[in-house]
Amino acid sequence: MTDQPDLRPETRPETRPEPRGETRAETRAESEQAIAAYKRILKACLDKRPSGTRQRLALALGTHKSFVSQITSPTYRVPLPAQHLPTIFRLCHFSPDERRRFLEAYRQAHPGQALPGEAAGEPGSRLLEIEIPPFDDPRRQQELVEAIRETAQRMIALAQHDKD
Repeated sequence: MTDQPDLRPETRPETRPEPRGETRAETRAESEQAIAAYKRILKACLDKRPSGTRQRLALALGTHKSFVSQITSPTYRVPLPAQHLPTIFRLCHFSPDERRRFLEAYRQAHPGQALPGEAAGEPGSRLLEIEIPPFDDPRRQQELVEAIRETAQRMIALAQHDKD
């Protein structure tokens, strides 16, 4: 038995080439700065809204107010999920310029990320809201939300398929 390290491919530490001219730390820092940029725009917009907007946003997103704090604060690295953009635009009442600047910053932070119809500005798309009553078991409530979302996505796919 030798003191040599085991360098078989399956035991070797993962080694990925660094992006040209950048270290992972630099790439991560740029990503975090880009996320913070769109969060600053969102925070400024939210700060102009009446008190209670963050709570209404949490209810509309089906989350806790602490999640809203994380996705709106530039100090947190938590990115804003794209599926929440239409709801945020609807409740926060972005001006056209704020919306444009926000979407530019969002696309820079998340290149290649597909945006939902209304967030992307897709003409003719609509957002449908369904109020879910409170449940004793939050897991059951979330299961219902997911079931409704999946059913709606299947119905939309079928309707779009019938158009073609």
